[in-house]
Amino acid sequence: MKQGMKTKKKEQQGIFKKWLLGLVLVGVITAGACGQSSTQPAESVPAAAAETTIAADVATEAPPTSMTETTAETTTDSAIAETIEAEAVSVYSDEEREQASVQELQAFNPSAIPAYSGEPYVAVNNNVPYFTDADLTNVSFEDYSDLDSLGRCGTAYASVCTDTMPTEKRGGIGSVKPTGWHTVKYDHVDGKYLYNRCHLIGYQLTAENANEKNLITGTRYLNVQGMLPFENMTADYIKETGNHVMYRVTPVFEGDNLVASGVLMEAKSVEDQGEGILFCVYVYNVQPGVSIDYATGDSTATEGVDSNPGNSSAGNSSASNVAAQAQAAASQTQLQTEAPITESPETTVAAEPVSTTYILNTNTKKFHYPSCSAVKQMKDSNKEEFSGSRDEVIDRGYVPCKKCNP
Repeated sequence: MKQGMKTKKKEQQGIFKKWLLGLVLVGVITAGACGQSSTQPAESVPAAAAETTIAADVATEAPPTSMTETTAETTTDSAIAETIEAEAVSVYSDEEREQASVQELQAFNPSAIPAYSGEPYVAVNNNVPYFTDADLTNVSFEDYSDLDSLGRCGTAYASVCTDTMPTEKRGGIGSVKPTGWHTVKYDHVDGKYLYNRCHLIGYQLTAENANEKNLITGTRYLNVQGMLPFENMTADYIKETGNHVMYRVTPVFEGDNLVASGVLMEAKSVEDQGEGILFCVYVYNVQPGVSIDYATGDSTATEGVDSNPGNSSAGNSSASNVAAQAQAAASQTQLQTEAPITESPETTVAAEPVSTTYILNTNTKKFHYPSCSAVKQMKDSNKEEFSGSRDEVIDRGYVPCKKCNP
């Protein structure tokens, strides 16, 4: 065991070189006096050295006596290295992970984000997340920041994989009232309700239900148009490959606002170094047709929107509601009194369906273009090639990949 440790130490240098060298020399001198240098027990490795896998050269070792001994020591070295690496990952506390996450995100400047201009999200840092190589781990974990003094969520950070995904039906989250929460409806909003309890890391990735550290007040637009496509893409990748994805979502609050202006979403697949999943985007917490007071969560319909706010704890003024309803009624009246425009019917010839080659995943029931990066990660046993129309594939029970959008 000791010879294996020394062989491993020869391959590394670090800040503890002199200290460890002296310690090993003492052991060698002592063993020499006893005439048992090749069989003496291994010295214990200091915790700091184990955590950082830092060791020193030892220049006074005796060479191995046979090829068998060399092979055995090499095997032992590999096992030791794997054990130390695993321990180094596991010793990080939640506080250490959170501190590292904060340090990495200091490079992100929210003030540099452009104003919302019609797209639900915008790429940040050339769409490359702020993770360092040391962050990437194939050991799953989840870490959620404590609520701040105003009760607001902080960064949610995880290494997600199949073992963090849900295995049972989703539970209720109605008991959580995140900061700035109001129950308010608008007719033009999908599903009527303006606000959703938005998971920072989606339920489909971590199976987190009513975790107050993972739920913020987010618009329906943020939840469905902004965050969900990235969550789906990540979940599909994990299901198809079994790989891990580093995933981090940071809500951005301006000053003491109770409602986040948006969220920074970062993800990078681990085993393939970002080949399968790689994104860094800022998602706007806005709702087209609605003006939001981010300090309180109060909201009003913007001018010209056909909207009818319903029950609300947001305290929308009656005057605003009446004005919105009056404008909506006026717009409707104008539409009803205008003469409809008709077009002369034209004779058309139905085109024959275009035949396209798709790659089917028989496990996830998704279909892809052959060039899709997810195909490279797909197991051969789950892969099937199909040539035909898109409708034919869908009729067979398959759904399009959200990454390549076939």
